[in-house]
Amino acid sequence: MSCGPAPKPEPPASPPPGDDKPVVTAPAPRPPPSKRDHVLAHLARLTAIANQDPFLAAWTGPYGGVPPWDKLKVEAFPRAFEVGLALTLDEVELIAETPEPANFENTIAALENTGRHENRAETLFSIMTGNLSTPEVQAVDKEWSPKMAAARDKITFNDRLFARVTAVYAARDQLAAEQRRLVELRYDRFVKAGAKLSADDKAKVGKINEELAGLFAEFSKKVLADENTWIVLGENDLGGLSAQLKASYAAAAAERKLDGKWAVVNTRSSVDPFLEASSRRDLREQVWKAFKGRGDNAGDNDTHKTIARIVKLRAERAQLLGYASHAHWRMSDTMARDPAKAKELMMRVWPAAVARVGEEVADMEKLAKRDGLKLPFEPWDYLYYAEKVRKAKYDVDQNELKPYFELGNMIAASQWMAEKLYGITFTEITGTVPVFEPRMRVWEVKDKAGAHVGLFYGDYFARKGKRSGAWAQGYRSHETFTGQLKTPLTSNNNNFVPGAPGEPVLISLDDAETLFHEFGHALHGLLSEVSYPGLGVTPRDFVEYPSQVHEQWVLTRPILDKFAKHYKTGKPMPQALVDKVTRSSKFNQGYATVEYLSAAIVDMELHTRPDGVINPETFERETLERIGAPKQVAMRHRLPQFNHLFASDAYSAGYYSYLWSEVMDADTREAFAEAGDLFDPGVAGKLRKFILSPGNSTDRADAYRQFRGRDPDVAALLKKRGFPIKK
Repeated sequence: MSCGPAPKPEPPASPPPGDDKPVVTAPAPRPPPSKRDHVLAHLARLTAIANQDPFLAAWTGPYGGVPPWDKLKVEAFPRAFEVGLALTLDEVELIAETPEPANFENTIAALENTGRHENRAETLFSIMTGNLSTPEVQAVDKEWSPKMAAARDKITFNDRLFARVTAVYAARDQLAAEQRRLVELRYDRFVKAGAKLSADDKAKVGKINEELAGLFAEFSKKVLADENTWIVLGENDLGGLSAQLKASYAAAAAERKLDGKWAVVNTRSSVDPFLEASSRRDLREQVWKAFKGRGDNAGDNDTHKTIARIVKLRAERAQLLGYASHAHWRMSDTMARDPAKAKELMMRVWPAAVARVGEEVADMEKLAKRDGLKLPFEPWDYLYYAEKVRKAKYDVDQNELKPYFELGNMIAASQWMAEKLYGITFTEITGTVPVFEPRMRVWEVKDKAGAHVGLFYGDYFARKGKRSGAWAQGYRSHETFTGQLKTPLTSNNNNFVPGAPGEPVLISLDDAETLFHEFGHALHGLLSEVSYPGLGVTPRDFVEYPSQVHEQWVLTRPILDKFAKHYKTGKPMPQALVDKVTRSSKFNQGYATVEYLSAAIVDMELHTRPDGVINPETFERETLERIGAPKQVAMRHRLPQFNHLFASDAYSAGYYSYLWSEVMDADTREAFAEAGDLFDPGVAGKLRKFILSPGNSTDRADAYRQFRGRDPDVAALLKKRGFPIKK
């Protein structure tokens, strides 16, 4: 049997007559889906879900969309966070898996556009933790803060993503100045957060960050619990209090269902006026100790163990990241850069402040002895006798000033100041957009041409569940890089004590300056002209400068004539009274400086310890003794309640920044003084152009030199505080 060639396959049969269907052949096999394809599909599903969630979806309504404050429900946030974080991680992974070579647009600009949904949810929830905190809010915060920290670390530690950022950074000289600045900041932030670490060290840093996030939430919860307390006064406990002060304490008691009583709430706006006015030394001691003892009570709300753990973890993290201490790590992207420079500035001011306290105490003790006060002179005596000395030396009584500082008028005054300086106007639109508290007010901001600039929200009163102090918070920042203009939404939050129904809310000069201070932060946000959100965050020791400098306009004659009008007579504050206040402006600066600076020094000492091993119950006292702090003045924020340091990393090793910023603030005041007009349009224009509008799009030290023509002069600060200027 012979073998021939293999038979050829038969051709396909012809279709039968009348059947004109095309011949169907098997398709070529498709390549398996890539990781990028999977990410795209998952991203699409999550985006569809997120766009239906009111906490994640883009804000709707007028003014480019406004926050849905009226829809806040704490029980809905966990689901929003779960979806939002997953969506952000998918967005970032998509950038990391981009097949094209890395460039500015597909890597850096793309990163700027990630996390939109999650950021909206976190903004809404931050209002609840700071302004509307309840046990339910605190529970969500405790659970989800570590998860958010872990998600941020997952982005930082994404090797493929960092490789792309590094590639753009290496070619940054080819970019425009603003883009180059953004690339440099983005790269530095990745490195500072640990992007270059080994896998093992990344895991260690990530674990620390998660634990710290939980501890921050725990600290805030404990301090807030102690702030939601009050001292009840009876009819015989009101000695020395003005009628207006009695009315505000009666209103506070009524709000807490304490009929026929008066209540000093455990917040500064309520405590300080009592300490200044009350003739009852025993009650001053009780109120002072309650306020300064927040978190320091050996009970459920004691914060000492929390503090010790936070400081230790911070030191461990700094060591892993290659820094000598937490302070060195935190300050690496500030203007000061080095803790030694911050200490140098603080210790230049400290001796003069301590010496001035000695002089102030000597003056007060003379009056105290006449009153038969049993020495030693105590911290709860300071504000009371300071007011007596102020009246004796300068004939200035705080109760004489308060009738001119009605809260509503001072809010209007701050906005008029902004119009005079920067040409922007504020039109109240309260009731037309959602708010999270019925007494909140809202204004639309426009420029000279009538174009929309942004919205300003004001939440001015103390209440249960709101943390103490005063702060500004942005809800949305200025940007243009996507081709769509996003306008700023920003807020001020205070803790003024509301008066009785129908009665005006009268505030002190210090409170008025605080209001203008926080409004300065708001102006910094409203006047921003940055293209990229990443350029809107300025160094910690610069950020207080735009706020502090705006305090100076409170006592200018135009403000006083238009707004500082006596709430009964309607007459503006007389110049004779203003002159007395001006003459006394340097009065009690020893107390004010030592109160602040002792807290800043303790913060720096705490965070320059390489091992982070401390005993919080003794560290504060021992540090104050070592630097010779006067016993009559307590730290403005004692460690057990120091939210700046332990509610987040934000101001840790950074409380010095108020003083650093004040050097620029004082020198800027000199610029207006040299111009001969505190509303000089030339100086105001440069302040806006170089300081307020650019955000962090240029180096802030260079920006100050552009504004002033030189570096700031420390002598201006010493002059402002009335301390000797050493040549």
